[in-house]
Amino acid sequence: MAARRKITRIEVSADRGVFMISVAAELAEMHPQTLRMYEARGLIEPQRSPKGTRLYSQRDVDMLRRIQEMTTDLGLNLAGVERVLELEQQLERATRRLEELEARSAQMREEMEREIEAVRKSFRAEIVPYRGTTDLVPIQQRSKRQIPIERD
Repeated sequence: MAARRKITRIEVSADRGVFMISVAAELAEMHPQTLRMYEARGLIEPQRSPKGTRLYSQRDVDMLRRIQEMTTDLGLNLAGVERVLELEQQLERATRRLEELEARSAQMREEMEREIEAVRKSFRAEIVPYRGTTDLVPIQQRSKRQIPIERD
């Protein structure tokens, strides 16, 4: 009778460093020395084990694949890759800031509309409509005197 293998699945955060350099290099389809070079340039920052071993996360492997794509498919050099990544970070920060400002604007608009409605309601109680004439002096009180006008 054949022995049954038990399969265990473990969920790991995409940010947790779990791959050693040789495994990460294989997953990213590049040489381990290339990973060291990217780390030296600051393009990637692997975590370290208590003994100092580099540990790469799934996010790191995905970044390595992006860098590989930019250099091979798009023809960028590493300085270009650095600039693209920097601009992406700036865009992400600006997008987050814009979303925060839009949320704050919506909140302020709601507050303003509530205040305007409260003011309108308070005025309705104080203003009494006048249904009389719009004349400043009622017609009965007007003088029937006429002022002569001289003409040549």
